Amino acid sequence: MASVTELRVALTVADFDQALAFYRDALGLEQIADWSSEAGRVVALDAGRATLELFDYAQAEAVDTIEVGRRVSGTVRLAVKVADSEEMARRLAAAGAAQVAPPVMTPWGDRNARVRAPDGMQLTLFTAE
Repeated sequence: MASVTELRVALTVADFDQALAFYRDALGLEQIADWSSEAGRVVALDAGRATLELFDYAQAEAVDTIEVGRRVSGTVRLAVKVADSEEMARRLAAAGAAQVAPPVMTPWGDRNARVRAPDGMQLTLFTAE
């Protein structure tokens, strides 16, 4: 039996309001808690089921090459399953994201689009075909 019951990604951002608008309002993650205080601001956004994918450098380069054409991602990249990756990429671009690469069909059968959030985080938007 696994002892871990939840995985949270804690993302520190320079522009909290911009990040909240991007991840909650544009991407559509539901806000489930607000623990902000005089000491600082923090909210929890529900991202559905979480997994932790561990890549070695060779595999990270292979995925970047498929999705973007070259190695571009850092140590952390968020991968988000959405109903329509192309539409979500357009929606996030309208909310301030930069398109890293146009959508592609992957060898594993997903339609992936890569964007960079205003805070610099790269997101792979994937739709299982």
